[in-house]
Amino acid sequence: MPDMTASIPHQLTRAEAKRRIQEQIGVVRRQYGAMLTNLQESWTGDAMDFSLTTMGQSVSGRLTVDDQAVHLTVALPWLLRMLADTVKPRIEQQGRLLLARHTQEAAARAK
Repeated sequence: MPDMTASIPHQLTRAEAKRRIQEQIGVVRRQYGAMLTNLQESWTGDAMDFSLTTMGQSVSGRLTVDDQAVHLTVALPWLLRMLADTVKPRIEQQGRLLLARHTQEAAARAK
């Protein structure tokens, strides 16, 4: 099976999309730290390489932010590939919520 890929459209600036993703990584570390260990991220411009361990399996991938979408590619070990069809729709849904324009507008009104 090839890598799991997803593209999540957005109407944000690259900087805002990247900021939200970085913030969400902190949330993931706090909420799922017991399940996701060794979460490493390395940004080069608008691209992030990442790796983590879950269920005793190593996962790695790349996330790229462009003007209209965030693109995600994840290399899953064979054991976790069975879960890809279940996990991918959830990642896409959570990504759409994270990158929704209304979230930015609501935050601006709250200031």
